[in-house]
Parts: sequence; structure tokens; C-alpha cells
Amino acid sequence: MVNKVKLTPANWQRALLQDHAGSSLRGKLISLFPGLGFAAIHKVTQRAFVWGGQPVMKEFLQSRYQIHDKIGKTLCDGLAGAVMGAGEVVLLPLNALKTKAQTNASHRSQDGLRMIRERGIMKLYAGWQWTIARNVPGSFALFGTIACVKHCAFGLSNPNEATFLQNIAASAAGSVASIFVACPFDVVKTRIQSGMFGERTGMSIAAGIMQTHGMVGFFKGVCPKIATVAPKMIFSFTIAQCLMSKIEQ
Repeated sequence: MVNKVKLTPANWQRALLQDHAGSSLRGKLISLFPGLGFAAIHKVTQRAFVWGGQPVMKEFLQSRYQIHDKIGKTLCDGLAGAVMGAGEVVLLPLNALKTKAQTNASHRSQDGLRMIRERGIMKLYAGWQWTIARNVPGSFALFGTIACVKHCAFGLSNPNEATFLQNIAASAAGSVASIFVACPFDVVKTRIQSGMFGERTGMSIAAGIMQTHGMVGFFKGVCPKIATVAPKMIFSFTIAQCLMSKIEQ
């Protein structure tokens, strides 16, 4: 959620629950999952597109440029992830609907089709430049760090030979690196998609963050993101890698 006030021990419930701060316990729990349907659809399609397409793109790059050394393979992993991350922008409308439901109370009672009819599909691509700016370095850091840990730290010539614990360790390093690198761009993208900043451009929002909070403002919420998003990425990526290894065998 987008909060314009400073989070303190006295107002944390209001900042977290917003207009449901005075609701019953059941109402408070439900309010913690706004936009759940959009989030589920977006996450499934995103994971299938990026994580399913990255190995294909990696194989193409390695065969096209005849890369066999560890550094080259690591860079290919990162570059393939960056390409798929940039292509992920086609799924932006789903992400925008999820973000609006999570950050703007006026949109929570509206269904997706109504919002599309009122605003048009192109409005849901607002902030696409910042989405690409976030996805390219974020995906490069994710896949590149995972490959680097497997090749350099564990000395594996074939990443699919990694054990379950090695996959967990590599996924943990990649997830944290990805979230940290992408956080500044994600802060701006989220504010654009929330609809709470009018017609302000991304650069205008970024300038406002810099003026009000300084550089630290671009990393607002990075610790909660690492605590909540990283475990999901670690779990899903570890399972995906283990399944791919079994399929190859």
C-alpha cells in the first residue's frame, strides 16, 4: 500500500489496514489480501513466462555465441533473464489491476472489466518504462546471481546437478539481490500505478522522493519485501529447478 505518512508505533495499524483499521478481526484479516485474484493470475502467468522462457533464451544465447566458460554461462543466465524480464511488460495490465486494488481504496470495490472499460487498456500500461527499468536489472540480478553461486561457489559445471540445499542457497542469494537492485524502480512504478499521484510522470515522482526522503526513499520497504517476497521466490525457484533436474534425468 502507498502511505504518505511516516510509519510510527502509534499509527502502524492505520498505515497497514487503512480504512479497515476499525473493523472486526475478520474484516482486518480480509483487508490484508486486497487484489488477491489479480495477484494470483499475474503471478502464475509471470512465473510461467519468465521462468519458462529463460532457459530457452539461455540455450539460444549459449549456442549462438558458443559460450562454454563459467563467466560466460553466468552472464548468459543473467542476460536471458533480463530479456524475459523486459518481455514481461506485456503482463503489466494484470499487475496494474493488482496494484490499484492493493494501494487505492477507491478501486477495491470495482471489478477488473469495469476498470478496463472506464480507463481503457492502454491506461493500464502506465509506468511501462519503469516496469522495464525494474525488470531488466532485477531479472539479471536474480538469474545471474543464482548462476554465479552455482558455478563459482559450488563449482558446478551443470547447474541442474545442484542438490536441494544448493538450490535453496543459490535461490536465496538471487532473490535478495533481485529485490534490492529492483527496489528503487519498483517504488516509482508502484506510485504511478496506484493512481494516487494524478498525471505526474515517473521522473517527477522520483524527484519528489529524492527531495523529501533522499536516496533512502528509493529503498522504502526493502526489508519487508525481502522478508515477504524472498521466501516465495526461494520456494518456487527451488521447486522449479528440482523439477527441471528430474525431467532432464
